[in-house]
Amino acid sequence: MSDRGFRLARTEKLLYEFEACRPGQYRYCVEFVGHQSREEADRYARFLEDCGYRVFFKNVNLDWNVGKAEVRPWAEKGGRLASDATTYNRELLIVEKENDGKPFELHTTGEDRARYLRACRRPALFLFAAAALMAVLLRSWTAAGFALLALAALVRYQVELVRIKTRSEWEE
Repeated sequence: MSDRGFRLARTEKLLYEFEACRPGQYRYCVEFVGHQSREEADRYARFLEDCGYRVFFKNVNLDWNVGKAEVRPWAEKGGRLASDATTYNRELLIVEKENDGKPFELHTTGEDRARYLRACRRPALFLFAAAALMAVLLRSWTAAGFALLALAALVRYQVELVRIKTRSEWEE
């Protein structure tokens, strides 16, 4: 949308609101923060704002419920129980910066990128374990399909983590 001359102005559960700007004036990164506690996600958003970025929280689910809670066993200690008062419907962080011609990356060091990828890998690992167990116990092809999808995500994250480790060893 930015390349077409629209800047993100507001997000809601299903909608994004834009305002006119120069084409390509802004760049965006989307980061998953659903594994963090509300305090940690808010602290990270404030840090990014202090660095000059605009941030928006966004949901990944399309539930229209009020008072819902969700257990996330793969999350960090403070983010394992998500509710309206914590990180439920605030799983994504959309970060905006003015386009200065440089690539927009939130995680610039190998260590920081590896930490983020490990956090993203945890839900896939949990889904793989749960779906594989269901596939075996229930003899379900559907569960086996979900297990394979989760395994593909796990392999993707692991390959990237190995690349980061190899690159960091090479630089030493």
